[in-house]
Amino acid sequence: MMKEAIYHRPKNSFAYAYDERTLHIRLRTKKNDVETVKLIHGDPYDWAKEGWQFQYTDMFLQASDELFDYWLIKITPPYRRLRYGFALYNGDEQLVYAERGFSDEPPLDDIQYYFCFPFLNEVDVFNSPEWVKDTVWYQIFPERFANGDHSLDPAGTLEWDSAQPQQENFFGGDFQGIIDHLDYLVDLGINGIYFTPIFKAHSNHKYDTIDYMEIDPQFGDKETFRRLVNMCHEKGIRIMLDAVFNHSGYYFPPFQDVLKNGDKSLYKDWFHIRGFPVKTKPEPNFESFAFTPHMPKLNTENPEVKAYLLKVAAYWIEEFDIDGWRLDVANEVDHQFWREFRQEVKALKPDAYILGEIWHDSMPWLQGDQFDAVMNYPFTLAALDYLAKDTKNADEFANQVSNVLCSYPENVNETAFNLLGSHDTERVLTLCSEDKQKVRLLFLLQMSFPGTPCIYYGDEIAMSGGEDPECRKCMKWDEKQQDLYLKAFVKKLIKLRKTEPAFGSKGEFSIVESSSETNHLVYTKSFNNEVIYFVINPSSKPISITINGKKATNLWTGKQVSAADNLLQLDAGANDFLIMKV
Repeated sequence: MMKEAIYHRPKNSFAYAYDERTLHIRLRTKKNDVETVKLIHGDPYDWAKEGWQFQYTDMFLQASDELFDYWLIKITPPYRRLRYGFALYNGDEQLVYAERGFSDEPPLDDIQYYFCFPFLNEVDVFNSPEWVKDTVWYQIFPERFANGDHSLDPAGTLEWDSAQPQQENFFGGDFQGIIDHLDYLVDLGINGIYFTPIFKAHSNHKYDTIDYMEIDPQFGDKETFRRLVNMCHEKGIRIMLDAVFNHSGYYFPPFQDVLKNGDKSLYKDWFHIRGFPVKTKPEPNFESFAFTPHMPKLNTENPEVKAYLLKVAAYWIEEFDIDGWRLDVANEVDHQFWREFRQEVKALKPDAYILGEIWHDSMPWLQGDQFDAVMNYPFTLAALDYLAKDTKNADEFANQVSNVLCSYPENVNETAFNLLGSHDTERVLTLCSEDKQKVRLLFLLQMSFPGTPCIYYGDEIAMSGGEDPECRKCMKWDEKQQDLYLKAFVKKLIKLRKTEPAFGSKGEFSIVESSSETNHLVYTKSFNNEVIYFVINPSSKPISITINGKKATNLWTGKQVSAADNLLQLDAGANDFLIMKV
């Protein structure tokens, strides 16, 4: 066995408390190098005359990626503490691995040899809001969803959908337009709305905040927003707002004061200024988002800035009962600020959802003291490479998502925010080169993957669009311009997610097989005694697979299939899918 590939540490995704009684312990080994793994475990204080008392319990192979196998065990220590190691087997070869390294046999007289989980303290359990697991989100870019009150239109507002979106143009989307179309969202099955920023700002995207305490006047006033939130709650829809705390806008009054008064400004330490006078050309001499002078970076380590932003976080919960915050450019803000942000938010609303925008490995933010989840862009990119762009085959996709899932604790994966596109990306239909069957396969994958899915407005009716600003087109409300078949498809997936326990949040995900030759993917979702097989075949040729079972129900068609010999043959057509409950 290759010792160099064997890895474990009693922390993060390798050893964690799943709930107040249960530990999950994970081990990494070289792919196909180990046949079986057993956990060697016992209470650290359980000793007898012959030495430390321990037992062996089988671990199971949870997943594999390109290089490694990942083994998992779910265990309930009777006294909530554990010393443990691993026994690895391959044929006649046995290897014991623990904190001090490798040996042939587990020591009986040296408790320090083993890994230690000192005590399962309930306060250390990663907890995210339970309701999020059963939520299907819908992202709304308010300026482009619907214009319901023309009296609010900014100067120069264009007629709805009369031109291509540009960086500077306006079409008059507002809160009243959203209120007018809430029944559309209810009918689709949506029970969570994620709004891009709604606060007073200069641009049409509103990520350049002028006043964090005020609604942008083109969207309406606070009473209209309150009515929108109340109506959503009455219809079972939660509300998540976008918090842009990494940077402000150019016209944010404290920054304007710095521009005017320079190093004499009372707000000079609110930002990261490299010199005075402040300059925006040819390059800003202050820290900003992506070098743009229109978005100066806030100094969240400054006590006054911190107090102001925490007041913002509290205000919209206290006054309007919002249900969550999505945090823009969250990885560029200091960890201590997010720790205090969480304390402030959770004190007011313990089940509020805190979602960070992070595109890379996010374990430092997901240890229970900062975020409930991050936007799951690693899933997004893997899914798009496989099904939209054809740049990754099924094996490569399976390796990527297995690596992602094994990079986090299971209770983190359960509320990961799974998206196919957003205001920052090309439309999924465009990425699929207008192939709507590819879009359908992506929606199926998204709706059945661990986590909470989010639809970018209009994707469900086959809206197209390239990179920003093309991905921010006006929502098409004329049904003649909507793909009603795709909409019905998405609606049915959402219903299955809500009515079939294994399909939705309760189902445990496992990849059964993938093929680089036929490019098909088979995975299961299981709950109690129910197993659902998902077969995705994006190739141009039909495939056939065999599974154990005498009877199965096709959840899409409602038809049953049976076999006399306990082996079911399932046939998936070219560029098609199967959903079979066994």
